[in-house]
Amino acid sequence: MIPWTVRAEEGLWTFDAFPAATAEHALGVQLAPGWLDHLRAGSVRLTSGCSGAVVSPRAMVVTNQHCILACAQSLSDPAHDRLANGYGVDADEPARGCPGLQAEILVGIGDITDAVFKQSAGKQGDDFVRAREIVLYQAERAACRGDRRYRCQVISFFGGGQFKLYRYRRYDDVRLVFAPEFPVAFFGGDPENFTFPRYDLDMAVLRLYEHGAPAKVGTWLNWSTRPPIAGEAVFVAGSPGPTERALTVTELEIRRDIVNPGDLAAGATMRERLAAYAALGAEQHRLAADRLFTTENALKVFRGQGAALNNPDFIDSRRAEEVALRAALKADPRLTADLGDPWADIDAVRKVYRAQYPLWRKLESGAGGGSRLFRYARTLVRGAAERPTPSAGRLPEYSDARLALLEKTLLDDQPIDPGLEALDLELWLDDARSTLGAGDPATAALLDGVEPRILALRLAGETRLADPAVRAAMWKGGTAAVMASGDPLIVYVLKTDALARAARQVWETDVIGPTDEAMERIARIRLAVHGAGVYPDGTLSPRVSFGRVDGWRDGSAAVAPFTTLGGLYEHATGVEPRRLPARWLAARDQLDGAAVLNFVTTNDIVGGNSGSPVVDAAGDMIGAAFDGNQAAIAGDFAYDAAANRTVVVSTAAIIEALTKVYGRTDLARELRVPDPRPAPRR
Repeated sequence: MIPWTVRAEEGLWTFDAFPAATAEHALGVQLAPGWLDHLRAGSVRLTSGCSGAVVSPRAMVVTNQHCILACAQSLSDPAHDRLANGYGVDADEPARGCPGLQAEILVGIGDITDAVFKQSAGKQGDDFVRAREIVLYQAERAACRGDRRYRCQVISFFGGGQFKLYRYRRYDDVRLVFAPEFPVAFFGGDPENFTFPRYDLDMAVLRLYEHGAPAKVGTWLNWSTRPPIAGEAVFVAGSPGPTERALTVTELEIRRDIVNPGDLAAGATMRERLAAYAALGAEQHRLAADRLFTTENALKVFRGQGAALNNPDFIDSRRAEEVALRAALKADPRLTADLGDPWADIDAVRKVYRAQYPLWRKLESGAGGGSRLFRYARTLVRGAAERPTPSAGRLPEYSDARLALLEKTLLDDQPIDPGLEALDLELWLDDARSTLGAGDPATAALLDGVEPRILALRLAGETRLADPAVRAAMWKGGTAAVMASGDPLIVYVLKTDALARAARQVWETDVIGPTDEAMERIARIRLAVHGAGVYPDGTLSPRVSFGRVDGWRDGSAAVAPFTTLGGLYEHATGVEPRRLPARWLAARDQLDGAAVLNFVTTNDIVGGNSGSPVVDAAGDMIGAAFDGNQAAIAGDFAYDAAANRTVVVSTAAIIEALTKVYGRTDLARELRVPDPRPAPRR
């Protein structure tokens, strides 16, 4: 076998393939029997794209404040800015539901790889994609058996080299209990995002409900109030988002030359327009705050990824790995005869990718921009067309296994700002015309001779889809209700959806099918050559990483692994983005200034890990991950143990703040309730 170059701390390991012996040897610890299952059962995946931890028998969940921005915004109004001023900070606000948010806890994993391979063998293009979808649907349906308490999902690993069936216990009533003020949760603002030292109390408390009462859970993570120790072993359990560490050089070059520049340009324009909207007045500033945060965060990610993709040393290192893997394939005649040259097949897709990507992006994957109203309209139109068809023949997002979450996202009541909606639609239409060309037939269909701004204002201003009752009636009424609707946004989607579906069909047939089929073969080569000691790319599915509490060297300077509550006050200036809320200024003398506020670890995490529990070798929670440093931005493509760091808010600081700043001793007491059935310790 070719030696695999994974560093000890590197790895987004699945729960059924966690290398416990490797972790124990690397970190000098012993993990008790049942430790991993206990950690899995106490870890939560949030459909906001974040993670969390169950920390009490009454289903209290701790995550990051930035993971509940949309929830806080939806619970706000002109008189109550619950994003800027926090939620539950005075102990007089009841837990309130977060629209569109669902929580999931992994309860089982099964391998269906052989069944998938058998179903798709010998097929190509769209036939290959559809053949896989049928077997995935059948597996998901059989696993959940119509029980809406569970969600079953087949996940592809190693670029199609493995298929695992994940079964989750789902909670669709997720309520916000507590969140600190945005200025202290995101202290330092965008200038200090993806940096360290940091001084952020980036945490929030949710609760899972069933039948109108807090859910009863059998397992939760014990909460530690001790400070982290430099060099100690730590583990992160969460759901990292999609990574691209197994991409071929050709695919990396496509990201570099086509995808990343477009993301950067669109993000920069969106940030500029949002800032201008926020400057119109106090209410517009409130309404745009969460969007500005996510847009600025995404821009930093795009810039960091672009820097990695344009680094010749990085591309050369990946090319060397690819050469070695291709040589190993060539040395095995049986494997060569069976799998051919998948790299050449991916190379052949490059031209069609470049030609079709703009059309697919503007008409299908990025249609509507960030407009929630457009998403509602498309869901209603496509849902009416798809639901009468047997689940296996539908678009995957409308399969039976995914309908519960789709319906919740569609029907939950969320405040809609027509001004922001019009902004989203205008940017999308402007960019479509600029990207595709004013004379392109798709542009003509999208605009129908109307200027983007005028069309956007009309669609956002005249639609009635902001009313959940209107959406519910149309969803229930199906095709008849949709076709009879005179709503301008429904009419617009009906008029343009055939074009979007056609772009999707070409994309899946000429790009996704050939690429996935080739990547499946590369994955099989990688597994045959390297064995089981490799981890799959992130897929927003639950993973575990291991590492240590440790700083790093930034050039010649050593970066210490800790910051303290005292340091927070020393860095406060009284003006944004280093302004502390009044209650924090009043509580300064009561707080332990030496208490660790934030710390860094060598754990391998990426986007989606926000809110992940950070536990010690005993399984006790000592922090919640909320960020990475600058080097970690390129973690989608590679992990560098010398530089990549996970940034964590400590449990000790959370307890200090709850009790001495916010007076929430009720929450602090609940956090300290021990699990009577923790993993046995050695």
